Amino acid sequence: MSSYKVLDVNDDLPIRTKGAVHSGKVRSVYWLTDADSARLIEEKGYQVPVGTELAIMVISDRISAFDCIWQGENGLNGVPGKGIALNSVASHWFSLFDKAGLAGNHIVDIPHPYVWIVRKASTVRVEAIARQYITGSMWRDYAKGVREFCGLQLPEGLEANQKLDNVLITPSTKGIIKGLADVPEVDDVNISRKNIEDNLAAFNFKSAADVDKYEQLLTEGFALISKELEKLDQIFVDTKFEFGYVEDKDGQERLIYIDEVGTPDSSRIWDGPAYRDGKIVENSKEGFRQLLINNVPDSDVLLNKDRMPEREALARDYLLPEAVMMSVSETYVGIASKIVGRELTIPADPRQEVIDILDKQYGLID
Repeated sequence: MSSYKVLDVNDDLPIRTKGAVHSGKVRSVYWLTDADSARLIEEKGYQVPVGTELAIMVISDRISAFDCIWQGENGLNGVPGKGIALNSVASHWFSLFDKAGLAGNHIVDIPHPYVWIVRKASTVRVEAIARQYITGSMWRDYAKGVREFCGLQLPEGLEANQKLDNVLITPSTKGIIKGLADVPEVDDVNISRKNIEDNLAAFNFKSAADVDKYEQLLTEGFALISKELEKLDQIFVDTKFEFGYVEDKDGQERLIYIDEVGTPDSSRIWDGPAYRDGKIVENSKEGFRQLLINNVPDSDVLLNKDRMPEREALARDYLLPEAVMMSVSETYVGIASKIVGRELTIPADPRQEVIDILDKQYGLID
């Protein structure tokens, strides 16, 4: 067995909740009882309206790619330190967004590096994607002759990994949007700004002005992170933000950042010196995707959506070497340590630490 303890299962913690635990690919969300939400708002002085629903959001060390969860040999079913790296980076950017006066976010407290306490938001059903370089799926389509992306026209003559003149906003759906003539009923499908403007309610926008607002917050957030990464000689290539609505203490509804921002999971980050030397060195999950493509027996299984059952079987049965998982750990923890300006410590037993803190300091363990 591996000497590392990773937090690979995060939806079975003994946290007192109302309703079922919602478990995603990486995070699990425990909605607190109304009594516990009210108690914590009062005890901790959270700056949210009385009656706000709170949740414990626990990140895992699981790693997903190509819509599957991947595991390692020797019981290493996650990447050591990945969860702490993602949470630390996102919290860092959220803090800088606050200082820059951009918009608030859903976090009200951080009890432990693997845990956020968040407030309930009404989620905008748009994956807000910004791109400064042409790479990945956009380049693959461009190379096949596609020139229009999300209603935007790209010029001829672009080369792989080239910097674009402007940051492009190329949104996609969050979840399956039903009943819209121009939007296929599948998750994560590209859409245009016009699609959103013509169907505000379907995408859960309150007004046309808020479509401008989300684009402004996306662009300003991208610019801030890009500028900060430049100081570290790192390149912010592209990213995904998410947004939602919350009610202020004065009763006003406002658009905020939710989920995570600027992390190695939700963004591509390239090493600056390598890029100037004509090479791409990934400091994000994209490196893991490439590693999978290069190591699995048949890479087409990963790239061909028609072979999803085979892909799921491959992810279930294929164990990555421990050295590969540790290499991915070094990428995540390394870039996160650079961004936050201090060495991140990987907890010896993250699961037990989380339970102890939520019990002794928050009274949430049954």
